[in-house]
Amino acid sequence: MSRWGNFCGWLLKKMGWTTVGGPVPEDKAVILGVPHTSAMDFVVSYLFYTQFDSQKARVMIKKEFFFWPIGGLLRSMGAVPVDRSNASAMVKSLIDQMEGEKSFILAIAPEGTRKPVKKWKTGYHLIAKAVGCSCYLGYFDWGRKRVSIGEKVELTDDARADTDRIQALYEQMHLQGKHPEGYITH
Repeated sequence: MSRWGNFCGWLLKKMGWTTVGGPVPEDKAVILGVPHTSAMDFVVSYLFYTQFDSQKARVMIKKEFFFWPIGGLLRSMGAVPVDRSNASAMVKSLIDQMEGEKSFILAIAPEGTRKPVKKWKTGYHLIAKAVGCSCYLGYFDWGRKRVSIGEKVELTDDARADTDRIQALYEQMHLQGKHPEGYITH
């Protein structure tokens, strides 16, 4: 393991977090990140995944954060700038990137925002199905300070039904966001 990976794992523990499990075993996967209520979720996710030194997990971040000098730092940490004004172009761009690379792990918040959302977006589903990759129920539970890629979930051809089922699975986990009021169940 590299010094940076060791440091990231040490820092995560120093912050009080427990790592549950390891990295994604496949070269390509979509990891859902729930509940997404704070920009600090990115930091926890980065430290979690980087400690393994296996692959860099990419995270979607709105393009407005990619200004100098922050943009270069975010890119080096695996952030992918996204234009949220055109959802279909954003999904197509991510599919093209994933198909064009041998290894591509995408962490994505199905809520699509840090604000409370009852109906999650299905872009993650479209990406995973188009690329033919696995989907994992990743989480960062600020209440118990546990972080994981979670369990693999099988996707069908019905994105809305799968998303509703996945939301129900997350509800059973009783997770807490950094800002609990930002994570609502339906």
